[in-house]
Amino acid sequence: MKLKGKTAIVTGGGRDIGRACVMALAAEGANVVINYHSSAAGADSAVSDIEAAGGQAIALKGDLTTQAGVDALIAAVVERFGGVDILVNNTGGLVARKTMAEADLEHWNTVMDLNVTSIFMTIKAALPHFRSGGTIINMASLAGRDGGGPGAIAYATSKGAVITMTRGLAKELGPDIRVNALNPGMIDTDFHNVFTKDAVRANVAAATPLKREGQPEEIGAVVTFLATEGAGFINGACIDVNGGVAFS
Repeated sequence: MKLKGKTAIVTGGGRDIGRACVMALAAEGANVVINYHSSAAGADSAVSDIEAAGGQAIALKGDLTTQAGVDALIAAVVERFGGVDILVNNTGGLVARKTMAEADLEHWNTVMDLNVTSIFMTIKAALPHFRSGGTIINMASLAGRDGGGPGAIAYATSKGAVITMTRGLAKELGPDIRVNALNPGMIDTDFHNVFTKDAVRANVAAATPLKREGQPEEIGAVVTFLATEGAGFINGACIDVNGGVAFS
């Protein structure tokens, strides 16, 4: 129970990687506040599972691309738990695959708001309520390093921005708050169920030294480690979790 007494916020915590982070943090004793947008069933079931195991959790629906959504989330955290120790910024998405020729400004702005501006707004709102020794973990992507797959220019650019934001915040917020990021590769999630063809997924898995896709729980495990004192000297890192398909 390395996070006993700590309070964690996980945005986009109702499914896949976000839910795996929720469950891993709770297993280490953290109180967890789950933000979700459309995954009510997953968020509610996570709360039920955590409470059944003796932990504390709440779920709150909200659109973190809006100031009202961000403010409601942080207010709920402060009211229930008094402050913040861990913030996992997992909200994000591809939205749609569009080449530069196909994309318009609306698509570009939607992706940037979802993947970058929402993180900016959430961190800014949470900062006054962070306890000393806190940690922020941002979910970037392998796409932020290698430019992404076909039709992912906006997504890859946004995730590259998350990597850079992480490094800047690590310098600005230390020593009170550590800031790190994860760059997941091909993880078995609805993201790829929706946006990636089966043949492409199979090819990527075959090209990976571990010969498989990753699992959301493997991302949750790394996030949880970064939140513990064992990672106390890791700051500004952007950790690749991709089975060895690409190296920083």
